[in-house]
Amino acid sequence: MADIDGDGAWEEWNPTEESLRPVRGKHRVAKQRGGGLARSGTVLGVGVIAAVGAGGMATAEDRPPVPISMPDIGGMAHEISDSLPDAEALPGIGGLISDSGGSDSGSDSTGPLTQVSQTGTTGTGANAGEALRSRILQQADAQQGAAEEQAREAAEDAAVKQAATRATAAQKTAQDAADKAAAAKKAAELEAKRKAEEAARRKAEAERLAQLAKSFITPVASYTLTASFGQAGDRWAADHTGQDFAAPTGTPVRAVHSGTITQAGWAGSYGYRIVLTLDDGTELWFCHLSSMVKTSGKVNTGDVIGRVGATGNVTGPHLHLEVRPGAGDPIDPMPWLRDHGLNV
Repeated sequence: MADIDGDGAWEEWNPTEESLRPVRGKHRVAKQRGGGLARSGTVLGVGVIAAVGAGGMATAEDRPPVPISMPDIGGMAHEISDSLPDAEALPGIGGLISDSGGSDSGSDSTGPLTQVSQTGTTGTGANAGEALRSRILQQADAQQGAAEEQAREAAEDAAVKQAATRATAAQKTAQDAADKAAAAKKAAELEAKRKAEEAARRKAEAERLAQLAKSFITPVASYTLTASFGQAGDRWAADHTGQDFAAPTGTPVRAVHSGTITQAGWAGSYGYRIVLTLDDGTELWFCHLSSMVKTSGKVNTGDVIGRVGATGNVTGPHLHLEVRPGAGDPIDPMPWLRDHGLNV
């Protein structure tokens, strides 16, 4: 841009702080002379505002500030500045200047208008970006907090479940131990009861045998056991059917228990024989007698009913005793005598 000096020559002019006096709040424009352009910096500034408004100032948000060069009118600017009208008096301009100057007290009036507008727009975009960034960070923090809370709750649930599992296992272990202790106690009680019952049974049996011993006796007082029940021999048609008590001839034969003599007399190979029937129907045969003292009627335990002899099919004097329950087949006399309390 060139300036006009006094001799009418053009030269380049760079404005400085001394050459331009900023006027705050009051703008003047030069009057048009002979159809020429206005030379006031204020009018040029208003023209820049209109141009920027038409081109869209909002699009300059991301662009660098545009430098504005003003024409240097030399000394004429100082001479005619007082004669220029106020900017507020211009049609359609005064309202813009008064509004912006009166309301925007926070903008820098000394800087370029484009730079001021761009600064305000940039600040609005920066605030919006910061707000968006803040919302994103808040959402991220909320999501992270929710995830941490969910993880904490999951950990607490797992801990509770694990504790419950351990408590259940401990309870089961304690219950098993209690069950085992109860089973052992019950087994011990049953064993003690069994032993007590066994002892009581043995005691009762001993008492019974003792009582029976008072009513059962051996057929002879002194004897020697010879041929036993079931023994085989050539002198018997079958195996031996009784128990032999060897004793001298004439030894008294006693009633083993009280009963009734139902038979007495000669019985072939048995010689002289006495049959004593007890109250339960068991028959006792006393055989090979040398003589019979009692041949009928009731007898008591220990009564002498005959004497040892060697009659019938024998090789020497002895008493052959047979036991026939219910008057049936003979059984081994030895267990029967022991069952009735006799130690034979």
